[in-house]
Amino acid sequence: MTALGQIARGLRTFVSDIAEGFFEITHNGFALIGLAVAFAVITLTARPDLRQMGEEKLRDWLQARQVMLEGLPIDLVASERATATNPQDLPKQQAAVAYWLSRKYRVAPEPISALVAEAYDIGQRTKLDPTLILAIVAIESGFNPFAQSAVGAQGLMQVMTRVHNDKYQSFGGNLAAFDPVTNLRVGAKVLQECISRAGSLEVGLRFYVGAANMEDDGGYAGKVMAEHARLQQVASGRSVPVPPLERAPAPQQAAVPVAAPTPPTAPLGDNAEKVAVLSRTSS
Repeated sequence: MTALGQIARGLRTFVSDIAEGFFEITHNGFALIGLAVAFAVITLTARPDLRQMGEEKLRDWLQARQVMLEGLPIDLVASERATATNPQDLPKQQAAVAYWLSRKYRVAPEPISALVAEAYDIGQRTKLDPTLILAIVAIESGFNPFAQSAVGAQGLMQVMTRVHNDKYQSFGGNLAAFDPVTNLRVGAKVLQECISRAGSLEVGLRFYVGAANMEDDGGYAGKVMAEHARLQQVASGRSVPVPPLERAPAPQQAAVPVAAPTPPTAPLGDNAEKVAVLSRTSS
């Protein structure tokens, strides 16, 4: 064999040895990776706490990447927290009320639809007309869930949070006053108690606004009843023009300093301390 043939044979042997060695290395490497994956799966199956920790780390990393790339965090449950629903998913009667309120109070129909649906659910449980509940919301806050009066009435139905704090404990505390659905439920409960003690709707409304012992409620009950009548017509399918926004004037006793609110001169019943004793500035 010539020298050139020996060199060629040596090169072939060298290349063959390298290829065989590379195959052995990669084969063993894949085997090791497979064993590592299998071990990790077994470990995570046996230790759910480690699996949860790993998932949290991965989620945090993905969120950090999202913020870095787009400047927005990942929050896939944000839509679940929103007080909103598609008005087209409501029954015809409720949808009509939602669209009418949306136009009049210049708020989006989706959150209004969620409140209308909740008001109808509350109405079934409490035997209150849902359009009455919505009329009070309209007059009290104009559907502003973050409204607060000078005397501390808060939320959609302007409930006196410090007076009715016991009612908010089942919802996690007083900050729930600014959750629209919670405020609606608590406000309806307060209204139900006021009507029960007053014996009639109109007097119950005077109790609700804290004007039970005043000569004049500043037109509050009339405003609520007028809005209630309009909403009843809308719910019945009638075409009701959207009137300009109106608010009832404050009762005469609203001039009492906020720092020293004065309770009614006559007791309102067992729940007297839980009834708002001053008018709301949003009334």
